[in-house]
Amino acid sequence: MEWYENLNEALKYIEENLDGEIEYEKAAQIACCSTFHFQRMFSYLAGTPLSEYIRHRRLTRAAFDLQSGYKVIDVALRYGYESPTAFNRAFQNIHKVSPSVAQKEGTSLKAYPPISFKITIKGASEMDYRIVKKDAFRIVGIKGLIGKNVEESFKIVPQLWNQATQEGKIPQIVSLMNNEPMGLLGVSACMDDLDQWEYYIAAASDKQIPDGMTEYIVPASTWAVFSGQGSMPDSIQELEKRTVTEWLPTSGYEYANAPDIEVYLDANPADCKFEVWLPITKKQ
Repeated sequence: MEWYENLNEALKYIEENLDGEIEYEKAAQIACCSTFHFQRMFSYLAGTPLSEYIRHRRLTRAAFDLQSGYKVIDVALRYGYESPTAFNRAFQNIHKVSPSVAQKEGTSLKAYPPISFKITIKGASEMDYRIVKKDAFRIVGIKGLIGKNVEESFKIVPQLWNQATQEGKIPQIVSLMNNEPMGLLGVSACMDDLDQWEYYIAAASDKQIPDGMTEYIVPASTWAVFSGQGSMPDSIQELEKRTVTEWLPTSGYEYANAPDIEVYLDANPADCKFEVWLPITKKQ
């Protein structure tokens, strides 16, 4: 229950600051996890990105304020829009009418109520997992920089994979593989103590770094390792969602400050064998 209570406290913080600055880092601290994991966890549980939820909540409140008689410019500034033009565009995208029309009695508007989380009964399908404690290990491959926003990572990471494929780097990375975990790795190094989040397509290796590639030391940690098989990328994304929404809440563990790792065990996109490595630590 504490897991959900922490999430709901983070949502309370967001709700209380809709007309001010919302710091993802602070919300994540309240939820007792990293900023990356908080954003990803929210999107899995709520079915919508955190930034979109905040935008919908702000524009819902903005509509209430407009119908209460507040001026358009005042409402725009209250909810973080620097100009009436930007506010007008965002408002119409949600409500399908302009802010000035929304001020008129009888106008049809949309409302997005605040979210709260609660425990539900899930898990009809089995999940195969094991707990792995592993010392720090070195990976070698290519790196992409992503801003501290999960939505941005969803755009950049597929581009990095496409680029690596087109440039013929995937077979080169696979040839470097000589340590555990044995597979082509997708490593999300998205810890709060990093200046910028990083994503690696790499192999666990102690070989020399080829030109145009780089290395990263994955810190020592404990991982819950989940096995799966299916078409890419849907199958691995579904398993990642289930690890967060079904396994983690009742496991007695919480997120650790370490990278998330995807391990691709073969190259068949239609029926790939893979593993999801979730960094965990025992709840205090």
